[in-house]
Amino acid sequence: MARAAGRWGGLPSAMLLGLLVLGPAAPARAQETPDYRDDRSTPNAVIESLYNAINRREFVRAWSYFREEPDRPDFETFAKGYQDTSRVRLKLGASEAEGAAGSTYYRLPVVVEATRGGTATVFSGCYELRLVQPATQAEPPFQPMGIVRGNLRQSKAKFEEGQGDCSQPNPPAKP
Repeated sequence: MARAAGRWGGLPSAMLLGLLVLGPAAPARAQETPDYRDDRSTPNAVIESLYNAINRREFVRAWSYFREEPDRPDFETFAKGYQDTSRVRLKLGASEAEGAAGSTYYRLPVVVEATRGGTATVFSGCYELRLVQPATQAEPPFQPMGIVRGNLRQSKAKFEEGQGDCSQPNPPAKP
């Protein structure tokens, strides 16, 4: 199976996803289910769609935003990591783009607040996304923009004050 989508303190992101939700069992969801959003046209839209799927408890859809690359988390670990999460809030920074051999790579700073059992935990970091240029995709299936990896760390800052950070390079994928 593929490796996790990044690192947190030396731990794979798939484990970070589990850390997002450690604690006592969450009570039944009290908030309203957000409207469906599935937009893969910009880095911000992809990450917003990822967390929309998590808030809607649509874990297969959430997992689908990760590209089939070495750092893609396995589905079971990914889904278990969010099983008891009652709410996720997201704050995005400005993305930066860099072209390379028919692809555009984007780095997007993020702040995430995950709530489980009434306790909110804030994480900040960076997602790396890739778009293979649509004009160069000659055979199906079409590959939309997707997440290559994420690098999120627990933050001491409050959600409103937190800042995403892409200054640290995401660790390279392991074969």
